[in-house]
Amino acid sequence: MERNLKNVLVISFGFLLLFTAYGGLQSLQSSLHSAEGLGVASLSVIYAALILSSMFLPPLLIKKLGCKWTIAGSMCCYITFSLGNFYASWYTLIPTSVILGLGGAPLWSAKCTYLTIAGNSYAEKAGKNAKDIINQYFGVFFLIFQSSGIWGNLISSLIFSQDSNKVKISEKNLACCGAYDCMTETTNTTGSAEPSNSLIYTLLGIYTASGVLAVLLIVIFLDQIKSEQAETEKEILETPSFWSTFLATFQHLKDKRQCLLIPLTMCSGFEQGFLSGDYTKTYVTCALGIHYVGYAMICFSAVNSLCSLLFGKISQFTGRKLLFAFATVTNIACIIALLLWKPHPKQFAVFFIFPALWGLSDAIWQTQTNGLYGILFEKHKEAAFANYRLWESLGFVIAFGYSTKLQVYIKLYILLSVLVLSMVTYGAVEYLEAKSPPGAPTATKKENVGALTQETYM
Repeated sequence: MERNLKNVLVISFGFLLLFTAYGGLQSLQSSLHSAEGLGVASLSVIYAALILSSMFLPPLLIKKLGCKWTIAGSMCCYITFSLGNFYASWYTLIPTSVILGLGGAPLWSAKCTYLTIAGNSYAEKAGKNAKDIINQYFGVFFLIFQSSGIWGNLISSLIFSQDSNKVKISEKNLACCGAYDCMTETTNTTGSAEPSNSLIYTLLGIYTASGVLAVLLIVIFLDQIKSEQAETEKEILETPSFWSTFLATFQHLKDKRQCLLIPLTMCSGFEQGFLSGDYTKTYVTCALGIHYVGYAMICFSAVNSLCSLLFGKISQFTGRKLLFAFATVTNIACIIALLLWKPHPKQFAVFFIFPALWGLSDAIWQTQTNGLYGILFEKHKEAAFANYRLWESLGFVIAFGYSTKLQVYIKLYILLSVLVLSMVTYGAVEYLEAKSPPGAPTATKKENVGALTQETYM
C-alpha cells in the first residue's frame, strides 16, 4: 500500500475510534447526568473552551510538536473526559470538559494539515494535481469518520438494553415528557430506573479503551512528516502573532455579509444542541428509556451522513437557495410537531422519525453553509471559517447554557425565532450578491479584511 494512503487510513480509523467514544458520550450527557444540569453544563463548557482553543492553540502546538504528536496529545484530552464520567461531579466533569475543548481545535487542525501535506507529497511524486489528491484523502477520511456516530450510539444502546431495572411508565410520568416538561430531576428517568453502575462503568470502560486504542494507533502506525516535507509544513503553519490572528477574525466582521450570516451560523449550533441536549432527554429518555437514546441518534447520524453526500452532489443542479428553503421548511415542521406532540411509547416509530428529519436538514445546514462561506469569502477563507467556528460554537454554548433553566417549549420557540431570523438575514446576503456587478469576484469587496495564513480546521 502506498505510504501516504496508509497514513490517511491510520488517521481515519484513529478518529473513528476516538469519536465513537466521544459521540456516544455526548448524546448521553443530558440523560446520564441530569442532576443540577451537570451533563449539559459540561457540553457548554466544552464548546466555550473550543472557542478559545481555536483562536490560539493550533499553530503553536503543531509548530512545537508536529502533526503526529499534536494529534496523539489532543486525543488524550478526549480520553480525560471519558475518565471524568466514571465519577461524574462538578469537580471532575467540568475540568475534563475544559481539557477536551482545549484539545479539540489542535486535533482537527493537525489532521487537516497532515492530510494536506500527505496529499501534496504524493501528488508531487506521482505527477498528479495536488488539489485532486487532497480531496480524495479528505473523502476517504470522512467516509470512515462519519460512521462513528452510528457505532458509538449503538454500543450505548446495546449495553443499556441489558438493564433489568426497566419499569413501566405511568401516564402521570408521561405527562412530564415533551415540550411542556415538568423540569424535575426525575424527568429523564421516567422510562427506566437509572442504569446500574455496572452497566455505566462497562460502557465507560469500552469508550475509554476505544480512545486509548486511537492514541496507540496514531503513536505506533502514523509516520512522522518527512524531513523533505518540512518546508511545506512551515509554509502551511506560517502565522502572524496570536493577537494578529485574533484581530483578523474580528476584522472580518467589517464585511456586512459576514455579519448577516451570524444568525445562520449560530442556528447550526442551536439546532444541534437542542437535539443532543433536549430531545434525547425530554422525549426519548423520558418516554422510552435511556437505552433508546443511542438508537435515536443512530437515525440522526446515518441520515445526516447519507444526505451530506447527496446534497453535496445535487446542489450543483438545484442551487443553494432551494436547499436552504427545504431545510427551513423541514426544521419548522419538526419544531411545530414537537410543540404539539405528546410522546407516548405506543407511537414508537415517531421517536426515530424526528432525529431522521433533523439529520436531513442538518446535512443541508452543514454542507451549504460551509460552501457559502467558501464562495462568498474566497480571498479570506481562514478569517471567514474562524468566524464560522466562533459563531457556531457560541450557538452550542448558549443552547446548552439555558438547557436546564427553561422549559422545552420555550427553547423550541427560541430555535424557531433564530431559524426565521437566519433566513431573513440569509436572504439579505443573497440580495447583496445579486446586486453586485456581474462578473465581479464575490470575495473582493471594499471592506479591508485582514487575511490569515493559518490552516483551516473544523
